[in-house]
Amino acid sequence: MDIEEIKRILPHRPPFLFVDEVMEISEKRILAKKYVREDEYFFKGHFPDEPIMPGVLMVEAIAQAGGVMLLRKYEKAVPLFMAIENAKFRRIVKPGDTLILEVKLIQERGRVVKIAGTARVNDELACEARIMAGIKE
Repeated sequence: MDIEEIKRILPHRPPFLFVDEVMEISEKRILAKKYVREDEYFFKGHFPDEPIMPGVLMVEAIAQAGGVMLLRKYEKAVPLFMAIENAKFRRIVKPGDTLILEVKLIQERGRVVKIAGTARVNDELACEARIMAGIKE
């Protein structure tokens, strides 16, 4: 799935779209990529002499990948954070890295879902988190 197909599913748009490509997708699992470009807007302030992707944006990338997986069955839906659990940051992510995002559906009750996701760079764990979200149509 390319960026145009992703944009048909997610309401996010650049510069706040953090899923560039979907490699695999099913109803309960997605494998996606985020290419961390040198010109990302957040590197100007985080940090000018030592650019590092903010951890909260890695969590956002995981959530957006989960959104692609879950929102395919809705039209014009918006995913809303309800909780972030057990977020851990294990590796610095720098310009030029590629995040491999893997997200699995843990629980679904109506329009409230719980997902577990990881972001890896070269098979090294960069971030992991569990996210609860509501789906607003």
